Amino acid sequence: MGTFVIEGGRQLSGEITPQGAKNEALQILCAVLLTPKKVTLKRVPDILDINKLIELLKALGVKITKIAPETFEFVADKVNIDYLNSDDFKKKGSGLRGSIMIVGPLLSRFGKGYIPKPGGDKIGRRRLDTHFHGFEKLGATFSFDAQTNFYKAEAKRLKGCYIMLDEASVTGTANVIMAAALAEGKTTIYNAACEPYIQQLCKMIVSMGGIIDGIGSNMLHITGVNTLDGCEHSMLPDMIEVGSLIGLAAMTESSITIKNAGYEHLGVIPDTFRKLGIKIEQRGEDIFVPKQQNYEINKFIDGSILTIADAPWPGFTPDLISILLVIATQAKGSALIHQKMFESRLFFVDKLIDMGAQIILCDPHRATVIGLNKEYPLKAIEMTSPDIRAGVSLLIAALSAEGTSVIHNIEQIDRGYQFFDKRLNAIGANIKRLNTN
Repeated sequence: MGTFVIEGGRQLSGEITPQGAKNEALQILCAVLLTPKKVTLKRVPDILDINKLIELLKALGVKITKIAPETFEFVADKVNIDYLNSDDFKKKGSGLRGSIMIVGPLLSRFGKGYIPKPGGDKIGRRRLDTHFHGFEKLGATFSFDAQTNFYKAEAKRLKGCYIMLDEASVTGTANVIMAAALAEGKTTIYNAACEPYIQQLCKMIVSMGGIIDGIGSNMLHITGVNTLDGCEHSMLPDMIEVGSLIGLAAMTESSITIKNAGYEHLGVIPDTFRKLGIKIEQRGEDIFVPKQQNYEINKFIDGSILTIADAPWPGFTPDLISILLVIATQAKGSALIHQKMFESRLFFVDKLIDMGAQIILCDPHRATVIGLNKEYPLKAIEMTSPDIRAGVSLLIAALSAEGTSVIHNIEQIDRGYQFFDKRLNAIGANIKRLNTN
C-alpha cells in the first residue's frame, strides 16, 4: 500500500496540463474490439485503471503497440473468445469496473460477451441492469450465475430496435451503442446519456464507418453496419482533473493556469465553481485561476442557502461533488451538498471533520458545509483514501492544511490521476511518495 506525505500550507504557481479523460478512455479502449483494423489512440492516460484495461485487452488477444507516450495502436484481428471462460479472465475482469464495456462490442461482433462482476470504487450500489436489458432488447439472451457472479450475453446476430433506457447510465449507454453499431437494422436509444465522452465514442464509431444520428442529444439513432474500419482518435482533457485543479487553486490560494482544458466541453462545471465564489478566467483553451485569499458562496435569489446537486449531463457531474464539498469548508458562507447518485460517496467527510471542517452529514446523500472563511485553517492528520475522488479531495485538503498530513492507500488516487504528485510538485507542492507493504 502506497502513502503520500504532504506538507501543507504551500502556495502553488505555474502551468499544468490535464491528462486525457479517464472515463472516455475506458469506453474508447473497449471500442477497439469492434473492428479487426488498426485503431490509433492518442492522449491515453497512464493510470492504473486504464493500464489494467489495456492488459485485459492484451490477454484477449488484441495486439497493442505503444508508439509514443500516451499513444497506442490496437489491432483486434485475432480475439481469443475462449479466453472469456478462463480463470485469468475472471480475475482480471473483476478488478476493474470499466471492463463491463467489453461486453457490447464482443457481443455484437462475436455473438457472445461475458464478464465477472466488476470491481471499482466502493461508493455504493452500481447496478448493471441497464446494460443487459439493452442487450436483451437487441435480441441477446442473458444469464447470471449468482454463485460465481458471472454475467453472460449471447446472440447469433443482434437486431436493431427501440430502446428506452431505464436510467441515463453513461457506461450502459456506451455499451448499448457499441452493441448496436454492428446490429442488423436501426436502433433508437432514448434516455441515452449524452456526456461529452459518449459524444466522443459516437464520433469515433462514425469515423470508423458507423452511422449514428442525434449525437449530443438523449435520443440516438444507430443504423448497424456489417463491418467497421480502423481510425485515429484523441481523448478530451479530463474534466474531473480540470475541476480538481480549480479546487486546488482556490484552497491553497494559488495562481494556476490549466493548459488546453477543453473549456467548451466542461458544461456547467466552471459556473458551478463560480457559485462558490471562485474566480475563473477563460483564456482560449486555457483556464486561469488567480490567487484568491477568500471566496464567498452565493445564495439563491430569495436568500436561501445554496444547494449543489449532481445530475446526468448537462447537469453537474457526480465525480466532482467531493471536490466541491472540500472547497466549501474554507469558503465564506454555507452550502448543502447533495450527492444523489451514490449513497456512500460522502462517507469520507469524517476525515475532514477530524481536520477541523464544520460539516453536518445529514444522511448518506446530503451534507451541510459551514464555511470557515479560512479563519480556521484545516489541520494535518493521518488518513486513508477510500476511493478515487475522495482521495484527491483529501489530498487537496492536506495541501491547504497547516502541518504535514499522511494519506494511505494512494493506489486509489493513482487509478484516476496520472503522476499527480509529480505534476503538482512541479508547480510548488511538496508531496512525498512512500511505498509500504
